[in-house]
Amino acid sequence: MPTLLDTHIENRFRVQPNHANNNNTLHGGNLMKWLDEIGAMSAMRFAGETCVTARVNELDFERPIRIGDIALVEAYVYDAGRSSVHVALRAWREEPRTGEAEKTTESSFTFVAIDGDGKPQPVPELTVESEEGKQLRERALGDEP
Repeated sequence: MPTLLDTHIENRFRVQPNHANNNNTLHGGNLMKWLDEIGAMSAMRFAGETCVTARVNELDFERPIRIGDIALVEAYVYDAGRSSVHVALRAWREEPRTGEAEKTTESSFTFVAIDGDGKPQPVPELTVESEEGKQLRERALGDEP
């Protein structure tokens, strides 16, 4: 059975002018696309099946990411249903020369595992074995002290 840490994925994207809005910051739609792609990868790693987006549960933009910055996107599965997979997502703006980072976005998406005909497929039970995994799950569930 996959563990929470098995589903943990991070990816970086260099923010280019074609990713920007009129304010010269990353367009929210581009960040949503990156969150969706990395979230789906995490969900598929967990489910062992193709996973499609069913719902954006919440999406909070806290601060902008500027052209030239790096957008660092993190995803991991924190809960699962019969065929649904709940993925926590966060993004940071990272200064490419120093690595200095600050959180910009917090979100969670729900994906559904499907077969080749688009029919929902059962997913395994999520196991959380490490202290780090427990802390990540608690953060995603909003149970942090």
